[in-house]
Amino acid sequence: MKKFFAIATFLFISLFAHSQAIPTLTADVAEKLSKMPIGCIGQEFPNKTSHVANSAVDGRLLPGELHPAFFGCLDWHSSVHGHWMLLRLLKTVPDLKNKAEIIAILNKTFKLEKMQTEAEYFTKYQVANTYERTYGWAWLLKLDQELYTWDNPDAKKWYAALQPLTQQILKLWKAYLPKQTYPNRTGVHPNTAFGLVFALDWARTFKDSAFEKQINDKAKAFYLDNTATPAYLEPDGSDFFSPSLEIADLMRRVLPNKDFVAWLNKFYEKRSIGRISDLPIISDINDYQGVHLVGLSFTRAWCMKGIAKELPNNHKWKKHFELTADKFLANALPLVFAGNYGGDHWLASFAVYALE
Repeated sequence: MKKFFAIATFLFISLFAHSQAIPTLTADVAEKLSKMPIGCIGQEFPNKTSHVANSAVDGRLLPGELHPAFFGCLDWHSSVHGHWMLLRLLKTVPDLKNKAEIIAILNKTFKLEKMQTEAEYFTKYQVANTYERTYGWAWLLKLDQELYTWDNPDAKKWYAALQPLTQQILKLWKAYLPKQTYPNRTGVHPNTAFGLVFALDWARTFKDSAFEKQINDKAKAFYLDNTATPAYLEPDGSDFFSPSLEIADLMRRVLPNKDFVAWLNKFYEKRSIGRISDLPIISDINDYQGVHLVGLSFTRAWCMKGIAKELPNNHKWKKHFELTADKFLANALPLVFAGNYGGDHWLASFAVYALE
């Protein structure tokens, strides 16, 4: 079986490596990608819990004891977005062959008692209120939004079960955001702009106008006056976000279209546009940090596609962003299948989001 999978993976990589076609999320590609979270959602080890132990008692707790719903896929946030990805494929790819297997996995996860325990974690332990802030919180809201917007009996059941955790995350975020004085501009998990993008999408879907205003106000306070951003220095060695593109992806949601275009023209310089358009150089795809650079191609692609949609047809960067996004996708998709568990536990979710 392993030999068959290795051969199939090699053929899949070869197909994209020798083709100029832009990758699309076909049923076949979706099924291959789905096998990654299917394989890791129930895999407890290796595991990076990031739990701050309060005593010898909770210091000995296993990942599944701390997090009965989201204990797999190496870390909490990857488990959350792995569930989001499977749900998204169920929702959008009707010809998915392994649909029954995915439904069984989601039925096992989305139990009210499990989500109540997940929610209680954030108040049960000292400093747990900062756990997964705000990267994991953002993916949790994306998962919640995906469930809410699907008129499906199973989705309604899963959505109801998720609510204790969703409401806890919202409570924490709404309390934290007014106190956040400065944005985090890193290219990894704590990036502020990425988190606010998903939070804003959630707020608008649920018509939470107070939360939406909080986010809009903070985005403007953090980024409205930013000019000539030094994106020519990107990326850092283990980035999976472009800090500058994440900001632009947020501001296109916050500002009226004409204001956004004017803002973008001042935000980027020519040398920075060139730098963020270069394919990342990945020297070791089996390095758990180095493989982040594969994810960087996906996040750059989805940001560039979104930004390009907001630009007028005659804008100097519109076509460039569209073509560069396609280049990133064509380069990165084969690499999803070329590494080890360092990429297997998370990259497929990024591929699905970018391909859409």
